[in-house]
Amino acid sequence: MRVNAPNIVTGSLVLAGLISLGWWLASDPVDDFVTTQPGLDNRGASRVIADIDIGAYFEQMGTLESDLQESWPRFRGANFDNISQSKVALIDHFPAEGPHILWSVELGEGHAGAAIYKGAVYVMDYDETERADVLRCFSLVDGREIWKRGYKINLKRNHGMSRTVPAITEDFVLTIGPRSHVMCVRRQDGEFLWGLNVEKDYGAKIPLWYTGQCPLIDEGKAVIALGGTSLMAALDMESGEVLWETPNELGWEMSHSSIVPWELGGVRMYVYSAFGGVCGVAADGPRAGEILWQTTAWNHQVVAPSPVCLPDGKVFLTAGYGAGSMVLKVVKSGELFNVEVLKEYAPKDGLACEQQTPLEYNGYFLGILPKDAGPLRNQLVCVHPDDFTKVVWSSGQDKRFGLGPFILADNKLFILNDDATLTIARPSTREYIELDSYRVLEGNDAWGPLAIADGYLVMRDSKTMVCLDMAAQRQ
Repeated sequence: MRVNAPNIVTGSLVLAGLISLGWWLASDPVDDFVTTQPGLDNRGASRVIADIDIGAYFEQMGTLESDLQESWPRFRGANFDNISQSKVALIDHFPAEGPHILWSVELGEGHAGAAIYKGAVYVMDYDETERADVLRCFSLVDGREIWKRGYKINLKRNHGMSRTVPAITEDFVLTIGPRSHVMCVRRQDGEFLWGLNVEKDYGAKIPLWYTGQCPLIDEGKAVIALGGTSLMAALDMESGEVLWETPNELGWEMSHSSIVPWELGGVRMYVYSAFGGVCGVAADGPRAGEILWQTTAWNHQVVAPSPVCLPDGKVFLTAGYGAGSMVLKVVKSGELFNVEVLKEYAPKDGLACEQQTPLEYNGYFLGILPKDAGPLRNQLVCVHPDDFTKVVWSSGQDKRFGLGPFILADNKLFILNDDATLTIARPSTREYIELDSYRVLEGNDAWGPLAIADGYLVMRDSKTMVCLDMAAQRQ
């Protein structure tokens, strides 16, 4: 019998197709795929964590000599209270043509605020051209870029990239990048000292919208919240040697909140509001790194404001996205610390903040309410020190600030709203007193913390940073 060759080929193809179909039905060809959710694209459990050569990228553009002595050395200033200690008199009204902008620089999209130290401005930035996360150093007076130090890393936009404020001392600058790469350099020239890959070395999960925690330098130690195999760690600033680690037995994760030093009953500690709970960790002595107290009563996934720790043992906690606020009471009893919840309430019922940390003024507390705070949403409010649910005054329906930052300097409030309008107000425990306002930039999402020193105010929107001369004597 004569066999037709094309029929053989056709039959073979059909047979191969049936075998392939059977294999496909018997196995899942996409079982290695990871389903992503909006806002969770940077948290895939199967994500390969790259080895990053922290500090390898460096560029020198000049040198800096300055006689300026004032500083805004870290997130929320020298005393962690967002209050400037400067004696420079500042303007209370803008010139008719607007504030005097000394210089302007374009940045990668983000919300990282600047730190200032003796005439130099330090800011974290993501260079999209170089695909590098960099610490940039500028002259405070004229905006000349002096140097930049960083590392190559591929980042995708996640409603901005960089979000953190460097911590600075006479000798060191400490930074933490979008994916929690910690870098320590010499302040004067950017010489690289050491780095830490928190995600890789501790198995930490990066928070939604990248890292928002600002690093802490305290008594020669870098103190970092980890949220992986360890909850917190302290490293020697000179060498990067790990001095102690805090076990993470409850599996808490890193939040956007920053660590706050606190002393209670003669004991120094670090207070941290994690995703999972809030705790106080011994700062020094034989118990250094030990959890002194903790509670899971406060447990929210997105926490940006830092804890506000008061001398009487109260700790005020707040967050956005419906979390509202909580007031704890920590009491020292012998060698032990006991913690109880005094009050918990919804954002519409008292002081609550989504992104910025409240500021204390003459015992009263000022803060910008979140978008879910009812009629007072996005307004600046003042609350009574004995009751955070008692609103003394608000800025009014026609004066809402969104997620904007604010500071107190020369007994004046400087408040930035979402569209980069800068408002000057007189702090008061009785009423809202606005002095002037001016839209400084034409951008949006002006959420980065403010910094001020020697009468120079550094602010930004999502893509541009500027320096304003606010000194009254120089106008």
